[in-house]
Amino acid sequence: MSGKGKGKGGRGAKKGSVSSSQKAGLQFPVGRIGRYLRQGKYATRMGAGAPVYLASVLEYLCAEILELAGNAARDNKKSRIIPRHITLAVKNDEELNKLLGNVTIASGGVLPNIHAVLLPKKTKMNSKASQDF
Repeated sequence: MSGKGKGKGGRGAKKGSVSSSQKAGLQFPVGRIGRYLRQGKYATRMGAGAPVYLASVLEYLCAEILELAGNAARDNKKSRIIPRHITLAVKNDEELNKLLGNVTIASGGVLPNIHAVLLPKKTKMNSKASQDF
């Protein structure tokens, strides 16, 4: 006996426990989401795949928002994502804007927009002056 406990007796590498997030290939915590679903009493019974599916959907949404926010940060010559970049990312994307249309992001601001009525009117004199230059 090798004295290393039960099982294979020390042959091969020790595996340890594998989390459900690792099994599913996700970064989001499948076990924690499952616990929240159970504690929330959303249903009397819950399938084994429910927290995996929900974790994968949440991870996809976060990755999508972070990618667009990262692009917005790069456009503004910043290396860090701030709430303003998240707001710009969500408001400029049609589907995310539909999903998060009623959501207020703290310190996010609004999209830059000037209504057409408020813009100065183009007159003949203004157009003639611009042609001279």
